[in-house]
Amino acid sequence: MRSGVRAPSPRVPAWARAVLRAPLVLKLVGANVLVLVATAAVILALHVDDPRSILLVVLGAVAVGLATSTALTRLALRPVRELEATAARVWRGDFGARVPASLLADRDIARAGHTLNLLLDGLTSDRARMRELAMQVISAQDAERARIARELHDSTAQTLAALSFQLSAAARDCDDPGCRGRLEDIQQLAADALEEVRSLSHTVYPRVLDDLGLAAALGWLARRTREQRDIEVEVDAETSLEKISPVAEAALYRVAQESLVNATKHGDPGHVRIALRFEDGAAVLEVADDGSGFDVAEAESRRPGMGLFSMRERVALVRGELEVDSAPGRGTRVTATVPLDPTGAE
Repeated sequence: MRSGVRAPSPRVPAWARAVLRAPLVLKLVGANVLVLVATAAVILALHVDDPRSILLVVLGAVAVGLATSTALTRLALRPVRELEATAARVWRGDFGARVPASLLADRDIARAGHTLNLLLDGLTSDRARMRELAMQVISAQDAERARIARELHDSTAQTLAALSFQLSAAARDCDDPGCRGRLEDIQQLAADALEEVRSLSHTVYPRVLDDLGLAAALGWLARRTREQRDIEVEVDAETSLEKISPVAEAALYRVAQESLVNATKHGDPGHVRIALRFEDGAAVLEVADDGSGFDVAEAESRRPGMGLFSMRERVALVRGELEVDSAPGRGTRVTATVPLDPTGAE
């Protein structure tokens, strides 16, 4: 991480550095004094005594002084433009931008650049701490979701399964037709509740994500969507010898889940394709549908617009990037790129 403004090259003489670091006012005064001294020296050396000739020499000196002042001002303002460019880069999200060292910057501008770099260093450090804290919070949330899902699947679902079995047995042994019908109705209600609990446990946290990995979890998500909606969902997931971290897997799965929810609720697509590939130390997830599409800018302006804000934030926390390409009438493509190990150094 860079901090402050780097010192000028040691090849520059000390006197030259002192001149370049001088305030602009002193540079202008010094340059004009030199021009006046040079003008007087020319007049004395050439023994100019004609008023007209003296006027021409003075006008020439004024022109040289103006040109020198203009050049010095332009050079002195170049570091200011670098400050402005750095601020613009930070505004656009490039928090690694720093004010470069400049031999032309006077002491005040150099101090401003140094202060800005210190502020940016502090901002970067704070963002890293916030990202780490947010990742810990998300990991804790996922762990709690996983615990609840296990409880639903291993405890509540098993109890409901036993209840359904007992009701079915009781209905078979019952001689009263009316009582048997009511027991069968209750047994069906228990079976429906069992299916809802199992579905809820997978929605809260898909155990297949921990047991078999992201590709298998995406396949399960596609099958579940096909069963619940009249939509063709295709999965094309590559395998990689490199292991993707659990936090990155969870982030990509949530992006796929939210994208499918958005597509089915708002886009009315007939076909959705989920693709997972690995390139340059990152996992790339792409969810594309042929639905009605939407105005991305308008959706993101109304937080949490269709879940886009939450998806961007979750992907950003694992140092990834999210791109949403859509327009009314031409479908939607969501692309999330996440490093395999988001806990690595920046």
